[in-house]
Amino acid sequence: MVERKNRPHGWALPGGFVDVGERVEAAAKREAREETGLRVTGLRLLGVYSDPKRDPRGHTVSAVFAGNAAGVPRGADDAKQARVFDPRKLPRRICFDHRLIIRDWLKSSLDGWRALAR
Repeated sequence: MVERKNRPHGWALPGGFVDVGERVEAAAKREAREETGLRVTGLRLLGVYSDPKRDPRGHTVSAVFAGNAAGVPRGADDAKQARVFDPRKLPRRICFDHRLIIRDWLKSSLDGWRALAR
């Protein structure tokens, strides 16, 4: 997760907008690298999130991907810092609908089921 430099402040999953001419998968990898310094591989679509109230700045639709990353995260670009959290010990202040996205990932992931079982 990244701690956001800009409003709304708090913790969020790395993300951003797709550049003109860019595929959404490429945008997901680029945004993760820009904000955390991590190279992401093995992307799979987790879901599409479109609740008009999910972003206080305006209606946005997000295609959310899960993947693998290696290395030590570091905050960059518009992230103050980047950290890996135990899903049982998430920060209190999570932006947007990212707590819901994390829950969805836990439900869909074998690792997530193991984390929930502990």
